[in-house]
Formats: sequence, C-alpha cells, structure tokens
Amino acid sequence: MLKRFNVTGICIPEQNYMVDISSRLDVIVSDYIEEGKYFTINCARQYGKTTTLYLLEQRLKQQYTVIQLSFEAADDLFVSLYALAAGLQRKISRILKMQQVSPVLLEKWDAILSEQFPLDDLNERITELCSNSDKKIILIVDEVDKSSDNQIFLSFLGLLRNKYLEQLKKNDCTFASVILAGVYNIKNLKIKLHPDQELKYNSPWNIAADFKVNMNFMPDEIAAMLQEYEADHHTGMDISVISRLIYDYTSGYPYLVSRICQLADEDLSGTERFPQKSDVWTPAGIMAAEALLRKSSNTLFDDMIKKMADYPKLKQMILDILFCGNTYSFEIENPLINLGVTFGFMKDREGIVAIGNRIFETKLYDLFLSELAVDSMIYQTGVMERSQYIINGTLQMKLVMQKFCQHFTEIYSESDQKFVEKQGRKIFLLYLKPIINGKGNYYIEAQTRDMKRTDIIIDYLGKQYIVELKIWHGKEYNQRGEKQLFDYLEFYNIDTGYMLSFNFNQNKKTGMKEIILNGKYIYEVVV
Repeated sequence: MLKRFNVTGICIPEQNYMVDISSRLDVIVSDYIEEGKYFTINCARQYGKTTTLYLLEQRLKQQYTVIQLSFEAADDLFVSLYALAAGLQRKISRILKMQQVSPVLLEKWDAILSEQFPLDDLNERITELCSNSDKKIILIVDEVDKSSDNQIFLSFLGLLRNKYLEQLKKNDCTFASVILAGVYNIKNLKIKLHPDQELKYNSPWNIAADFKVNMNFMPDEIAAMLQEYEADHHTGMDISVISRLIYDYTSGYPYLVSRICQLADEDLSGTERFPQKSDVWTPAGIMAAEALLRKSSNTLFDDMIKKMADYPKLKQMILDILFCGNTYSFEIENPLINLGVTFGFMKDREGIVAIGNRIFETKLYDLFLSELAVDSMIYQTGVMERSQYIINGTLQMKLVMQKFCQHFTEIYSESDQKFVEKQGRKIFLLYLKPIINGKGNYYIEAQTRDMKRTDIIIDYLGKQYIVELKIWHGKEYNQRGEKQLFDYLEFYNIDTGYMLSFNFNQNKKTGMKEIILNGKYIYEVVV
C-alpha cells in the first residue's frame, strides 16, 4: 500500500509521507527527558504536537513507563478536587494495565481515594507507583490548556510542582519527567478564577525548563519527505526547487506543508491543468495548491477568523502592519505580540514583528479585503471590468495599471494626502483582488514592505508580475526605487515590472510612462 500525505490526527511513518523528526526527538530525549526536566511544548494549532508526542512515546516506552493523557474534552475532571483525583486515577490505571505494570502496583494504585483529601491520596499513590516501578515513569499531557482557567487546574499543577521540588530534596519520588503540551504557555498563562475577578498571571508552573526545539519543517527536511514520495511516484520533480518553494510559502508550518503536498497529490493531479503527477509537482502546481489551500475551508483558517473577532487590538496591529507598513519591535513581553506568536500569526524577523508565513499573510489580506469590499467602489469597479483583463488565459497587467490610474483619479481625486498615504495599498489590492480571484494569487514581499514602499508579487496561472507601490518622495528617491525594481526583475528573471507611485505634488503629471534599462521594462503609473 502506497503512503499518503495526512493532515488529520496522528501521522504514522509506515502509512504517511511525513517529515522525519527523529533528530528533534533525539534532542528532546537527551536534553530534557534524560535530564529529568519538566517542560511545556507550546505551538500554534495543527503544528504537529500530537504526532510529536505519539512518536516520542514510541521512542521512550522501551526504557520508560509512559503515561500519556489528553485534557481534550476533559472538563468533567475539573469540577472538583475529588473528580480530578479520581479521574486521573482511572485514566492512568487503564494505561498502566496496557503497559503490563505488576498487579501488586495496580492494586495499590486503584485503592479507593479519600473524598475529604483526594489530592493527598493521589500524591501518595504517585509516590508509591514511582518508588516501586521497575522503570522510571514519564507523564505526558496533551491539550493541557483546555481546562486551564480554573482553580482545580492550578491544584493539579501545584501537585506536580511540589512533588518535583520534594524529589530534588530527596524527600519524595515522582515522575522522572513531565511534558505538558498545548497552544498556550501555561508557565505564563493568564488564569481567571471566577467571572467577577480580573485576569491575573498565577501559574505555579515556574519550574518548567524553557523548550527551545524548533518545530518548523526546514527546506532540507521537506526535501527528504519529497524524496521518499519521488521514489514511489517518479514524477521527475526538481526536489530542491519544490521543497524551497513550499518552505517559502509556509515558513515550515507543519500543517501547511503537508496540506499543500496533499492538495497537489490528491486534488490537482489528474485535472485538466495538471493531467499527470509530473505536471503538478512543478512551481506552477505548488502555487496552484497554495491558492486552493487558501480558498478552502479548514479548522486552521476558521480559528484565525475567530481569533481576529475575539482580539480586536491584535487585529488592528496586524491591519497596521499589512496595509500601513507600520513596524513594531519584536518584544515577546508585549501581550499583543505574545498573543500573535502563540497563535502562529506573528514571528520575529531580525527584531521586527513579521507575519508568521506567506500563506497566513495572504489569507489575512483576503479576510480584511473581503470585509472592506462590501462598501468599496474601487472593488466593485474591478468586479465589473475583470473580463477585459484576461485574454487567452493571460493577465493584461499593463491594462490593469492603466485602468486603475483612471478609476483612482475618478474616485479618490478629492481625498487628502494622509488618507491616500495610509489607504493606497489597500485601495490597489481591493481593485486587484476581483480581477485575479479564482485563478491567481499574490503576496507582499516582506523585505520591502514599509510605509514608503512595498512590492506585490502576483502569480496568475504560473506567470509572475511584480508591482512596486510607493509614495513619491522626490525625483532622486523615485530613481532609486526604479533601480531597485530593475534589480528585483533581474533576481526573478522577469522582463517587465510595474510601478505605482502616489504623488501629492500639485504639478504632478499623472498617467503611465515606460522606462527601459538593460532590456528590462518598467511601466510606471503616477496617480
């Protein structure tokens, strides 16, 4: 049976094409487990935590007794201290039986708990179990932040913490290592004890070691996965090019990497545009898979939409980054930045806050633009005129720029400078989106995005177009921008580029002009 790409549940190496994370597991075992550390693995949703924990358990269970729990749908554990103690006792008992722990130990573990002092009894059972077990015991709890907003949960953390500290003092025996996995870092989690109380930082998990293992998939790791696929399917793909392109779009976000590959293999291969697998494992095929991913419904994007609604200040910061070119120093202590990193929406790029990956960035643009499109005249103009911009499957980008100049002048000629400086990028993307919608996609080149200049890379049916947007700041600055765009065209091996200049001089000359340098063409539109 041939393997398949998988994005739901646990990835099984024998059944699924997947990145080999054995080197990560080696580090977790040597630097954390064998050192007896308690730690948390915190990653955004669908970041491969559950698969990592499954493979880690398989690695450890030859040497250790591994107790792996999940707090997913475990709210009933946290209604009282007795429910917590009895529930953990029952769940752990089932696992111990599966791992063939001695009947004597099981009998002691299963003894009835005191209803008056249930945690004290659970404490003693853990000591008894760990003291008399033939193997050291590892505790792993997935989805640990699902029930982290009540006092019962704090009692659970406090129990683990106290036993850990007592063991260091040789006064107790407890789990050799504890791993708590979830989205939020409970080491610094805001805990809300009652509806009428303020949120407060109050987690007793300050004993946890910092977890520094990078969970992103790197280009060489993606390449190794594709090499395995290629050995089965013989597509003739250029693995180094395809793996790098997938990484460029995803920044190694595990779900996005696997989903692009799955869409290429299962949804696009065999279609009219990509009749053979060899056709889809090309840059054009990967770009089509990325576009299909962004348009599809999935829990990751559903969660993104919900988070934007739940955290309006975070949404506004992202809006300012995307549309206004605002920059923010990356300070993880900033609650908004911390939240953005927790959800995978933000990352540190050389000390500046950046959007987590290109797919998230474009999806956020799409989300915000869809909200703005309802009342946008420039968007509706793009909708009405889009048919004239596509001839024989080719995007007529020069005409797009010419018509945008015309419509911008008609609609925004009375707008003041501050409005256009802030809204110019948004206005152009609102016009562009319905024109390329369905068959094209775009992204913003992060290295050139600021308040004065940004480069938009448009892909339409495999052909790329580069558009530089900038605010006019004098002739010398403009010439410097032209030179940068020519260099950019050289880098991308593209002959023609486009420049949109927002000029607020009263004597400006609007319209389009053509600039030629070393066989490269720039069509510059001034509005």
